[in-house]
Amino acid sequence: MVSEHTDAVGDTSALALKILVAGGFGVGKTTLVGAVSEIRPLRTEELLSEAGQLVDDTDGVDQKVTTTVAMDFGRITIRSGLSLYLFGTPGQDRFWFLWDELAQGALGAVVLADTRRLEDCFPAVDYFEHRRIPFVVAVNCFAGARSYGAHDVSRALDLDRGTPVVLCDARDRDSGKEVLIRLVEYAGRMHTARLLDSVG
Repeated sequence: MVSEHTDAVGDTSALALKILVAGGFGVGKTTLVGAVSEIRPLRTEELLSEAGQLVDDTDGVDQKVTTTVAMDFGRITIRSGLSLYLFGTPGQDRFWFLWDELAQGALGAVVLADTRRLEDCFPAVDYFEHRRIPFVVAVNCFAGARSYGAHDVSRALDLDRGTPVVLCDARDRDSGKEVLIRLVEYAGRMHTARLLDSVG
């Protein structure tokens, strides 16, 4: 969840936190990681094939020509001494065996949602709720999609009370950074509350 590393000046107080970026097929996970990463992001994308058309639902994402088959990886420094390592998960069901490995040691997750295909993020929401991994839902506001408020999305997804829902543009670095800050704050509160419960 948290690791210490030595920065360029030998300061060992720097923290590195692992964050997952999850959600349905074509929701913008690769875009978000690429937009916020201060390093060239690692991508494991492949061209969509005719064989994949039989199993990948591309309704609403007709322009999509590639898909993540393992993970995306990026890094962002939130402030001096605090870096986030971002792991974007593959969206299709057939790659879900990778999720358990990627989730090891994660502080929390961002579940990206598209209101045109809101049901696509149910599996990610269920995954993190069942494993008690703190997450925020980030609604990626696509052009031409009907806009919904955070409360409406929270109700539609039947989220646990207090789970943050934020509106964002996955292409915009500042918007993505705000989502990550909200997640770190929320996950910090959740982990602190659990720690206090365990010693109470």
